[in-house]
Amino acid sequence: MTGDTDTGKNTGMNTGMNAGMNTGMNASMDTSMESGGDGRVDAHHHVWDLGVRDQPWISGEAMAPIRRDFTLDDLAPHARAAGVTRTVLVQTVPDPGETPEFLALAASSPLVAGVVGWVDLTAPGVPGALAALREGDGGRALVGIRHGVQSEPDPRWLCRDDVRAGLAAVAEAGLVYDLLTLPHQLPAAVETVRALPGLTFVVDHLSKPPIAAGDLEPWATRIRELAAAPNVYCKLSGMVTEASWEKWTVDDLRPYAEVVLEAFGPERVMFGSDWPVCLLAASYADVVTAAEALTAALTPAERKEVFGGTATRAYGLDAAGV
Repeated sequence: MTGDTDTGKNTGMNTGMNAGMNTGMNASMDTSMESGGDGRVDAHHHVWDLGVRDQPWISGEAMAPIRRDFTLDDLAPHARAAGVTRTVLVQTVPDPGETPEFLALAASSPLVAGVVGWVDLTAPGVPGALAALREGDGGRALVGIRHGVQSEPDPRWLCRDDVRAGLAAVAEAGLVYDLLTLPHQLPAAVETVRALPGLTFVVDHLSKPPIAAGDLEPWATRIRELAAAPNVYCKLSGMVTEASWEKWTVDDLRPYAEVVLEAFGPERVMFGSDWPVCLLAASYADVVTAAEALTAALTPAERKEVFGGTATRAYGLDAAGV
């Protein structure tokens, strides 16, 4: 593993820092007002070793800056500088070998408090697969499951009988399900969260609204409908890569963050960096500072929720200690 994790990042980082950041800059001087002195939680990041497992989605010239290995050692100094003391490590590919490796990482690292892994939800053996992960090295750190629904051609994939059976098994195991969806898949997501009130769902990346285009609808109406279900949380994450990578500003992100904060409330919104994917448009520090700016109007107690309390509660991070 060579080089700094900021190497090759887009010039959009500098532009994004130039607008709407002053409030966030001031807030970053003292993370204790969000963390209560216990440190922040980064509820969404990844790692990968291309020598162990390819990441086919990292292809083409635009993705070249992140087509290399990223490790916890690379993340640690950036997290520490931002006051992050615990993280949630999230799966990247639908490969059953990845999750045990992530759980082993959690067992050896005080930084990773929880792992969102992958199992084939359409397979009949989901309960057994989840039990095996729990029984393996670092199994106590398994807090959730995710599948890349965004890549499924069927917009109603979440409504399939086999998928619903798999999701029911996730609920029975006491785990969370991370929703990685696109806006056109939100109607199926709404049906699914209503059909499974006993399962906690966490929406990744605001369900990827079209920030670069500046369009709020129909995403805003659909995300509000999803937020009406009390068993759904949302990550304030992944926004910079849905905006213009080269020239995003905090003001570009603000309308989308405001919709989510109003719809879910700070007690159901959690900060996530989406590192190292964020490096396509922003450094880790820039993402943190943007989140600070976007939550500057909240009370100290509400910021504490977004930067740690919500993720701790939703994922049961205290109970997942390894």
